[in-house]
Amino acid sequence: MTTAHQERPLAVLVGVQLPGVDDVEHAADLAELGRLVHTLGFEVIATVSQRRSALAAAAVLGEGKLKELAEITGGSGVVPSGAPERKNKARARRAAEGGEDEDDGELLGDEGDEEDDGGAASDGAEQRAARRATVVAVDHDISPSQARNLERATGAQVLDRAGVIIEIFHRHARSREAKLEVEIARLNYVAPRLRETGGGGDRQRGGIGGKGAGESALELDRRKIRDRIAELKQELASIQREQSTRRALRQGQRRVALVGYTNAGKSSLMRALTGSEVLVADKLFATLDTTVRALHPEVRPRVLVSDTVGFIKKLPHDLVASFRSTLDEALEASLLLYVADASDPTFRDQLGVTRSVLSEIGASEVPSRLLLNKVDRLSEDERDALRLEFPEATLLSAKTPADVAALREAIIAYFEASMVEAELLLPYAKQSLIGEIYENARVLSEEYGDDGGRLSVRAHPAALDRLRSLLAR
Repeated sequence: MTTAHQERPLAVLVGVQLPGVDDVEHAADLAELGRLVHTLGFEVIATVSQRRSALAAAAVLGEGKLKELAEITGGSGVVPSGAPERKNKARARRAAEGGEDEDDGELLGDEGDEEDDGGAASDGAEQRAARRATVVAVDHDISPSQARNLERATGAQVLDRAGVIIEIFHRHARSREAKLEVEIARLNYVAPRLRETGGGGDRQRGGIGGKGAGESALELDRRKIRDRIAELKQELASIQREQSTRRALRQGQRRVALVGYTNAGKSSLMRALTGSEVLVADKLFATLDTTVRALHPEVRPRVLVSDTVGFIKKLPHDLVASFRSTLDEALEASLLLYVADASDPTFRDQLGVTRSVLSEIGASEVPSRLLLNKVDRLSEDERDALRLEFPEATLLSAKTPADVAALREAIIAYFEASMVEAELLLPYAKQSLIGEIYENARVLSEEYGDDGGRLSVRAHPAALDRLRSLLAR
C-alpha cells in the first residue's frame, strides 16, 4: 500500500549563486525554496546549484549543469533550436529506445546500465521512474522564454520562485477578498507567459463584415485576461470599501498587529493571546487572511489583536500591491509586534525583509516592539547572546503560558502609559451612548445630577476626542 508521502509528485530545486551572495545566504534561499515547494505539495529529491555572474540567457544554467538537471528529470538536457514539435519527435525516439512511454508521456528513465533479469528488470524500471522529478523550481524570477527552454530541455514543468509563491497563495486563500487579490496577481503572472498552441496562427475574423486581420487566439486570450482583471479589481474595490468602513468603526480603539516573516509563529501567538481558534500550521503562508480578535481575558477598553499575512524574500510585487488592503491593518495599528523565529539562523535577514515591506506601505512610523519567538528551541547561552544583541527585544515562546502572560501585561502597560483621565457629561437624552463609553474607556466613577451623569474615565486621547464628538452632537 502506498502512503500519501510516497504519492507526492517529485521536484528538483535550481539555484544560481550570483556575485554578492555568500554560501550561507545561498543555502538559506534554497532551503526556503524547498519549504515553499513542500508546502505546494511536492517532495524535493535533488538540488542543482551553480555559481555564475548572471543567469544564463537561454535556460538559466550552463550546458553542463543543464544536462545534470535533465538526468534527474529524464529530459534531453538540450534546448531545441526549432519548434516545439521537434521535442515531441525526440521524445518519440526515446520511447522507441525504451526510455519513455510514448502513449502517456511519462518518463521511464534509464539511470545506469545495471543488468536485471525477468520481472526484476520491470520492477527496477518502475522504481527509477518514481525517482524522476516532474517539476523544476527555480529560485529566481525568470522570463517566459527561459522557462520555456528549461521545460524543453528537462521535459518537466518549470516554476520560478514567484510562480511557486503565487500558487501557494492561490491554494490557501479562504476569504473572498484574499481570493480576489490572489487571482489578480495570478492573472498578471500568467498573461505574459501565454503562448500560441498548435493552431495559434489562426485569427478571429475582424472588422465590419469580417474584413481585417482580426485577433489571434493568443491576443484574444490576453484581452480576456485584461477584462477579467478589470472585473476582479472592481469587485475587490467594493469589498475594500466595506473593510475600510469596519476599520473606521474601530478607529480610536487600541489595536495591535502581529507582523513578521512567514512561519515565525504569529498565528500561535495570536491564539495564545486571544484564545481564538485561528489556524496554526508548521508551513509557509498558513495565514493569508487578516484575523482580528480581542485580547483575552478582556480588558476595558478592549485591545484588538490582528494576525496578518507573513512576508518572504522576493515576494512578487503584484502580491505586495494586491495585499495592500490586508497590510492596512499594520498601517492603522497603534502598536506593531515584529515576530521573528529566533531559532532560524537567518532571522536577521527576515527581519530586514519585514521592515522593508512595511516601509513600502508607510507603516515604518508606527510604534513597534520586537518579539524573538521560539526561544524554547535555543540553549541558555544562545538566549544570553540574543539578549546582548537585542536588549530591547522580548524573548519568549508562544508555547510557554508564562511568556504569553508576560507579553499580555506588557501590551496592556504600553496602552496604559498613553491613557489620560478626563470627565465626560452624559445627558439623560443620550443614555444610549453609555455602552460606547464603557467600550472605549475605563469608567472610574459615576455621579448623576439634574443634567445627567458625570463620568470620570481613563482613556486614550483619540478615543476621548471621539466620545466627546458623539456627546456633542
